[in-house]
Amino acid sequence: MRITPKSSEVRVPRFVGLMAMDARERAEAGGVLLVAPDRPDFARTVVDYVVRQYPPPGVEVPRGAAVTVWFELGDEGGGVREPRHGGPPPGLRRALDEPGAALHVPLGGPPPTPPPTSARA
Repeated sequence: MRITPKSSEVRVPRFVGLMAMDARERAEAGGVLLVAPDRPDFARTVVDYVVRQYPPPGVEVPRGAAVTVWFELGDEGGGVREPRHGGPPPGLRRALDEPGAALHVPLGGPPPTPPPTSARA
């Protein structure tokens, strides 16, 4: 365990990708406190992996500040979920038509002819 010098500000370590037990050790060595809103039993959580953290790594915070971490969803299906909105982000358009909507042209056959137009007399 690495001991940081006693200063009033510390840099937030990177916790994403670490198992819970390793994240707790790194937090203690880095001078911050970990909190996990999606794990009420965080003190006993061992092998779940951190998938997100706030504040991000490298940010200076006061020594002892809380860093929130979130874990991957386990078999229990718990966790904090963000709202999901369907569809692409604004400004993006569909690049291709829906499957089956394409014009069917047989290979080696003549190109399709346009529909007849009415002639004016």
